[in-house]
Parts: sequence; structure tokens; C-alpha cells
Amino acid sequence: MTTRSAVPIRLLELRHAEIESLGTYADGLPPRADLHTVRAWRDPLPADPAAFDGIVAMGGPMGANDGTRHPWIDAEITFLRHALAAGVPVFGVCLGSQLLAAAAGAAVTTGPTPEIGICSVEWTEPGLADSVWKGSSDNPFDVMQWHYDTFDLPEGSTLLASSTAYHHQAFRLGRSYGIQFHLEVDRRGFAEWMADPDYRDEIVGALGPQGPEEASAGLAGIESDTGAMAAAAMTRWVELISADRGRTRTSARTATTNSRRNPLRG
Repeated sequence: MTTRSAVPIRLLELRHAEIESLGTYADGLPPRADLHTVRAWRDPLPADPAAFDGIVAMGGPMGANDGTRHPWIDAEITFLRHALAAGVPVFGVCLGSQLLAAAAGAAVTTGPTPEIGICSVEWTEPGLADSVWKGSSDNPFDVMQWHYDTFDLPEGSTLLASSTAYHHQAFRLGRSYGIQFHLEVDRRGFAEWMADPDYRDEIVGALGPQGPEEASAGLAGIESDTGAMAAAAMTRWVELISADRGRTRTSARTATTNSRRNPLRG
């Protein structure tokens, strides 16, 4: 007999830059995860988002409003909108959180100032109680930030975290989550960012010539905590959507059985 736990969980990773991968979030994936990666700037999107149990949309140097320069952005927003309509949960990180917000009908705008480097974020009361994030860190906590844009909260969503500069740092919409900050980045991942001249120029422009070294030193003090947070959150999110999938399949089997018992049922 095949048990539910043995059935692979089908996950789609939407990657927007080669060096912005799942990072430490991948440490929370179960062995049964069947992860399919689409590099959005070059790969076609799958025909049907409902072919997956969940979608993880990662970060990138572009913005959710850059569809004129990057046509794939508008296509991805439409894809995520279809995913939400089909009940497929989305886990969005940085750019991914903004794309998720846009797909849910919320505005994405440029903020008053860049938020780059090690910054403090605080959970709201719903964030502390959330089934994916509860008990995952001290409050407030330090994280790597790297963004210029921000999002309005989608209708029906719940604010989970805030910072002084940007009030909207994380939200929950059903089983979908938008996370503005970068828990997934450790010093090794950050070194890959700094090997890219464009990324290095950005942080130097924001923090000065010492910016790369200061950010790397800051990561040294928090990467064990943020990495553990990322892995734990991904594990809980996958468990959540896996349980939902099990209930959906049980409901479908029950409906089919009842329909067979009552052939006049509409």
C-alpha cells in the first residue's frame, strides 16, 4: 500500500537570477520533494500551475513593474494569478513576494529608500502565532535585506512582520506567503552575489566601499539562526500544503464514492 507520506510533493521553483536560488530554504525540503526549477528569463512557464502542489518564487534584481524590459515578469504574474485561483499555494521571497502581491491584485511600488544590508525585522502578533513561522526566531530579529520596492497587502491577507523602514515585510494569504527579506542567504551565497559586478556595485552604492565586508561580517553572526528559520519554515509550509492535498484527495474520493452510490446526484 502507498501511504500519503510516500507520495512525492510536487514543487515548482521560479528562479529569476541564477545566483538567487532556494539557498537554505532547500534544507527544509523533505526527501520526497519533487522540485522542478524554471529559470524565468529563459524557460517557458508550465502550462498548468495546478500540476504542482506548491510554487516557490525567488528573488531577483528586477522589479515586479519591469514587464516592459522583462516581458516574462508579466507572464509570471499572470501564471501566479492562475495558481492562486486554482488553489495552488505560493511561497514568494523578495521579488517573489512582490510578484505574489501583484498576482493577488495589490500594488507594488518603489519605497522611499533602499533597504540593503543587515536590518531588524519584527513579527506581528499574527506572525508569532502563524503555523509556518511561530517560534522560529527571537523578536525582533536581524536579517539580510536587499530591495527597493514594497507591496501593499493583498485583500484578505494578514501582515506577519514589519521593519522600521518598510511596514510590509511578510504576509499570509490563505496557504500562500510573501517574505520580503532574505533568510535563504548565508555567507557562501552572499559571496556569489559579490562575485557579480552589478550586485557588488549596488551594495557599495547603498552602504559605501565597506558595504560588502560589513554585510558579510553581519551574516557571520546571524546565518545559523536565519538558515534554521528558513529550513524550519519551508518544512512547515510543505507539511501544511501536503496535509491540504491529502484532505483534498480524501474529499475527492468521498465525492466519487457518493456519486457512485447515488447516480442521480448532480
